Amino acid sequence: MILESLLAGAVQSGTSVLLTVCGETVSERAGVINLGTEGCMAVGALFAYIVCAETGQPFLAIPVACIAGGLMGLLHAYFVISRKANQLATGLTLMFLGLGLTAFLGRNYVSVSTEGFTKLRIPFLADIPIIGDALFDQDPITYLSYLICAGMCLLLYKTRFGLILRATGEDENVVYAYGADPIRMRYLSVIMGGMLSALGGAQLSIAYTHTWIEGMTGSRGVIGVALVCIAAWNPAKAFIGAYIFGAAQALQMILQQQGLEISSFLLMMIPYVLVLIALFAASIKKNGKMPAELKKVFEAV
Repeated sequence: MILESLLAGAVQSGTSVLLTVCGETVSERAGVINLGTEGCMAVGALFAYIVCAETGQPFLAIPVACIAGGLMGLLHAYFVISRKANQLATGLTLMFLGLGLTAFLGRNYVSVSTEGFTKLRIPFLADIPIIGDALFDQDPITYLSYLICAGMCLLLYKTRFGLILRATGEDENVVYAYGADPIRMRYLSVIMGGMLSALGGAQLSIAYTHTWIEGMTGSRGVIGVALVCIAAWNPAKAFIGAYIFGAAQALQMILQQQGLEISSFLLMMIPYVLVLIALFAASIKKNGKMPAELKKVFEAV
């Protein structure tokens, strides 16, 4: 019973991070790091919640959240690609912009309730022992995330678009020689990253917690960026990392429910400590090759 609850919690809590990881993987593969994913998530969470609260239509909230996140991504892309601004500084500014903007615009929705998405159980598949409930008794955005993850792997490694995108992150001169436009590819990648991060925020507010509070993203966007680096820009490994983070989130809640005499603040630290340990291990192992264009960003700092 505890194992099943842990797995279900891992998927529920990890989906928002998973979608952020998808978006940031695409962006970084094209040579642009976006530390503003936290702001994109917050914007997506708020606007999705506002749409749900005002219209009662959660499916309408999905495109609205994605548009809001895409605009945040476009803002980041304009400054770092067209204006050659520092990617790290711009990303941090974008993060605080998103958090501040949502805190201001969302102040009247803190006490407003909305149903949002409810769980949709898939017959037969949900009856699979142990993993059935965890994977197939979830909300529609979680099901959509499965398709996005699979599509992301196919896009990056099995399509011409993915080949050009990865080449853009390695050497833009090669892309020019091929006849493609690396600037356009970077714009598309960063905007797509913002949209997917915002979708992760929407899942958090209208499908997982069904509430809106200031700062509700809880650094999940930053964790998503870290997981992409830990996974050495391998999307499959990053996806697993997102669910591990979700499992750690679920574990601390399960331990609190069990009434263990441990400070709740210490339990809340568990997921973030695991990420720090993973970052330390990845820095020692150094088995991943950073995209060459992305490496220039860090060398310029």
